[in-house]
Amino acid sequence: MANIPHGGVLKDLVARDLPKKQALFDEAQKLFQLTLNERQLCDLELIVSGGFSPLEGFLGQADYESVVKDMRLADGTLWSMPITLDVDSSLVPDKIRLGARIALLDPRNDAFLAILTVNSIYTPDKKREAELVFGADDLEHPAVHYLHKVSKDTYIGGTLEAISAPLHFDYIEHRNTPAELRSVFKKQNWTRVVAFQTRNPMHRAHRELTVRAARSRRANVLIHPVVGLTKPGDIDHYTRVRVYKAILPKYPQGMATLSLLPLAMRMGGPREAVWHAIIRKNYGCTHFIVGRDHAGPGKNSQGVDFYGPYDAQHLVEKYKDELDIEVVPFQMVTYLPDTDEYVPEDEVPAGAKTLNISGTELRRRLKTGAPIPDWFTYPEVAAILRSSHPPRAKQGFTVFFTGYYASGKRAIAQALQVSLNQQGQRPTTLLLGETIRSELSQELGFSKHDRDLNVQRIAFVAAELTKAGGAVVAAPIAPYEEARQFAKNLISKHGGFFLVHVNTPLSYCVRSDRKGMYQKAKAGQIKGFTGIDDPYELPKKADLTADASTQSISQIVHEIILLLEKEGYIGER
Repeated sequence: MANIPHGGVLKDLVARDLPKKQALFDEAQKLFQLTLNERQLCDLELIVSGGFSPLEGFLGQADYESVVKDMRLADGTLWSMPITLDVDSSLVPDKIRLGARIALLDPRNDAFLAILTVNSIYTPDKKREAELVFGADDLEHPAVHYLHKVSKDTYIGGTLEAISAPLHFDYIEHRNTPAELRSVFKKQNWTRVVAFQTRNPMHRAHRELTVRAARSRRANVLIHPVVGLTKPGDIDHYTRVRVYKAILPKYPQGMATLSLLPLAMRMGGPREAVWHAIIRKNYGCTHFIVGRDHAGPGKNSQGVDFYGPYDAQHLVEKYKDELDIEVVPFQMVTYLPDTDEYVPEDEVPAGAKTLNISGTELRRRLKTGAPIPDWFTYPEVAAILRSSHPPRAKQGFTVFFTGYYASGKRAIAQALQVSLNQQGQRPTTLLLGETIRSELSQELGFSKHDRDLNVQRIAFVAAELTKAGGAVVAAPIAPYEEARQFAKNLISKHGGFFLVHVNTPLSYCVRSDRKGMYQKAKAGQIKGFTGIDDPYELPKKADLTADASTQSISQIVHEIILLLEKEGYIGER
């Protein structure tokens, strides 16, 4: 039979509150409405479905403090990750106060999801939370970065009444609540189920690892990948799910099934492994694979791994009696070409030849179009990955210029567009600062906020064109480092990003200004003019620096073309 939920009872709030769904919906329309962000949406979905049993809402201060310090709820129940709802402090106490009922909305479609009855309002010690939960107050850790840079300063806790679970339109057949998955196990007479957690594509080694786990525990396999929020830079879940569906037939008939988990990972290593085990227990699994560096975020700001390779396994082992789900610790497996098999690393015979392809090497092969051997992955999987991640010569890219007004960046950008059109590999779009101002940002002024918003709009357009495989040449002034970094982060998700700093001296720009804008700014006729009464922050790390006062436009364009060729975006190799 399926495992007993954590705490003894599956807290399926959607089923519990179904009889009063219409009354809750009617009430929600009259309440203060709070739109969730993407992480909060994932958390709410798992609370109301029972995936986070025994939780019935977001943590109040007592539970929060206890979880942060001792990995336990205030009543002593083992729980390793603080599940909190952060809000802007300006909402307290006008809109949010103790005893208030708040409607929680889906950010994608403004649908009413639940009503929260607030029973706790508190200000967290984020430094302490980072140190105790994630091991260090280091912004290189994705969850710590979120804590300090995204999360608001006030937390509210309270119980939830569910109106509706969030709607999904992708892979519906593989999205199961804990209750639904338990029914699947019952129907198929699966009494022993080992869950495999992943946020990456699966290859032959993963298939071997999971089959070995099933064989050793006489169990069936649940492939249970995370499709909520994972580590920044991970392969998108659409690609990964296509991979999982392609690999499922490689298992013996009836051995394995696939179900998707809408979890927002924190990359919390050991604590996260305990959390993952509890979640799989709630889904009915009896066993859970914890591998090497489970949910590890990589290296810290000192270049050292945040967690040891087996820290997660050790912490789960410490709490195994309370978890009441058998953890299956597994080392990585490696390929032996002489015998054409995968074996655990600690079982490799002395002197045996081994082969392996790291994640870095796989990305290199995808980037360059180099072959991916069949011993590493299945041809169907390789085809899916190549389709979603074509070599750079077929990817889009953006060349993003920054510099003073009249620095020459407009002429360079126009010449670069001509050169790229001549190449003919992909359509090229020119986004000049003044064009964007007139077409998309007519209402904006020149305050820092408006300048940043203008750059964000340029970045959005450039990202969409880059995602579609086009080339973009953008040439705003973009005087602020934070806005330029925003553009890089947004565009780099979809293709190449190259920052070109046109570092022409201000004095030369003033002399080159045929419209007399600098003189008007000096005379006070124009306010907030970059270089006169508004600052220009030098880029910390430009991909190329040019100076139109000492270099010809042709030479600068040629250097950009050489950079694009070096990185594999133009030309053939």
